This record gives sequence, structure tokens and C-alpha cells, in this order.
Amino acid sequence: MNVRIESSWGAVLAEEFEKPYFSELVEFLHQEKRAGKVIYPPGPLIFNAFNMTPFDQVKVVILGQDPYHAPGQAHGLSFSVPDGIKTPPSLVNIYKELQSDVGTSIPDSGNLEHWAKQGVFLLNAILTVRQGEAASHSQIGWQTFTDAVIRTLSDQREDLIFLFWGNYARKKKELIDTRKHVVLEAAHPSPLARGAFFGCRHFSQTNEFLKSKGKSPIEW
Repeated sequence: MNVRIESSWGAVLAEEFEKPYFSELVEFLHQEKRAGKVIYPPGPLIFNAFNMTPFDQVKVVILGQDPYHAPGQAHGLSFSVPDGIKTPPSLVNIYKELQSDVGTSIPDSGNLEHWAKQGVFLLNAILTVRQGEAASHSQIGWQTFTDAVIRTLSDQREDLIFLFWGNYARKKKELIDTRKHVVLEAAHPSPLARGAFFGCRHFSQTNEFLKSKGKSPIEW
């Protein structure tokens, strides 16, 4: 099966794409389209996080759950929306924490492509969703795939920082060799968490770690 994904990711995930579950996943998406379902993000953007942050350039992993399901929002990067789309509530809180942690001003745009281009891998555990139906593709095989992605990063890279926000993301810690990597955990930035995310200082901690390893910090 031809998967349009950046070449370094294509190489390390080649075996995964050949597994039966992945073929079944692709067939399910084709069936959804044949049935007239609208799927987000658009096909060319499903692997946007991979295409914007090559495997050997990943420094930081921020794990989301599944894509935004309203029109125009999802573009394949966790927590991010394209320019011109209203910043979602969870990202508003991420920006507030950034401002208090490292002093950045709150951006007008919710587009996080500039993070992705610096090595922040903005991965959703589930890579597609049906319009208007949150978590509608949570059982079609994406989590098997993205768990393999996280394991591959853990196994084949060193000194990465994984930012896991909320209980769903925190469960993925078991996939990571914490002798080689750093995992920072916090409450989810959603307003439903009633502000428990604030004060985690993950952004400054990330940059301090990167600098300690001789890597350039992220310009948040």
C-alpha cells in the first residue's frame, strides 16, 4: 500500500504499514468515504505531523488524543489549527501556561507549524475522525499504529522529551524507556480540568533539558 509519509518515517515504519491491521484501517477509511462520511483531517494531512517533523529531527513529542471534528480545524498536528481558525480552548490554556512559564506573548493564531518545524512532534494517538463525532475512529487501529510510533522513537532515538497531558496520554508512558528519555506529565489543558494544567512549567523544563544535551531550545 502506498502511504504518503516523509521518507525517514517511511523507513522506520515500513513493517508497520505491511501489517494486516493497517490494511484493514485503510479499507475502513475507504468505506467511510464511499458511505459519504466526511473525515478530518483531509487525506493529504493525515500524516502531517510526520511530514513536518522527520524522524531524525524529533526533539519533543506532544501527544493529543484525536483530531478536532469541526470543519476547518484539523490539519494533522495535535492541539493545532490552521491560520484563521479560532484558537480552541485547550490551546488557549497552553498559551496561557507558556506566557506564565517562559514569558511569550499569546499568539493570535493557533497554528503550531512553527513548533513542528523545530522538532516538536505533534502526534495524535488517533489520526482521523468523522465530522461532528469525537473519537469516532478510536477503535479502527490507529492506536496500534501510534503506539508503534512511540515505541520506535523510544527504541531508536535518545534524549527525547515526551509531554503527556491528561490521563489518556499518561498511559503511554509504559511504551517509553525512561532510562533514555524524559517524560513530563501534567493534567490536560482542557478547561474541564479546572486549571490543573497551570504551573506545570513543561516548556521551560523542556528547553533546559535540550540545552543540557547540547540541542537548540524550542522557540515557543
